[in-house]
Amino acid sequence: MLPELRKVITFDEDIHSEGGRPSNPTLRMIGVAAVVANPWANRGYVEDLQPEIQRMAPILGKILSDRLIKLAGSGKAIEAYGKACIAGTSCEIEHASALIHTLQFGNFYREAVDAKSYLGFTNTRGPANTQIQIPLMDKHDTGRRSHYLTVQFSIYDAPDVNELVVALGAATRGRPHHRIGDRYSDLARLGRDVENPAGV
Repeated sequence: MLPELRKVITFDEDIHSEGGRPSNPTLRMIGVAAVVANPWANRGYVEDLQPEIQRMAPILGKILSDRLIKLAGSGKAIEAYGKACIAGTSCEIEHASALIHTLQFGNFYREAVDAKSYLGFTNTRGPANTQIQIPLMDKHDTGRRSHYLTVQFSIYDAPDVNELVVALGAATRGRPHHRIGDRYSDLARLGRDVENPAGV
């Protein structure tokens, strides 16, 4: 276990209806977060972040992935996923980025849900009770807009000024009653290519 780890928080909601119509099946949105002391706090500008990344990121990736999969019941139950980190007000944004933007963190989750796409993310700074926003997307197809969702919750006492909140999010399906099409239908209408959507 990491000596920097203060606590782990879970968020879990079931959405039974949207727009006055039943959600069938129910949409389940889950988030897990670890509150950790910033290992670079009070050290001034640290050029090489890798030693602490290598030490902490794999452990955090495994702790959070295992908790999320347990809540969901299986990796197969998760269709959309994402990650986030909030830095306390005395921390660099780079410190938040360091722990989540490494395969040694994200690959635990990616492999657990058998995913192909990259993990959507946010990395921000804020005081305790700052809302954690974890953007989600389809774990196989980044253009599938039905699965563009956001897990949102806050922790009343975190992050402290020298803490980091590292989080993962999941959804068991796309938005109920989604009806805006997907990226590919837009590309077809515009006559654009998937590899060059802006036509530049």
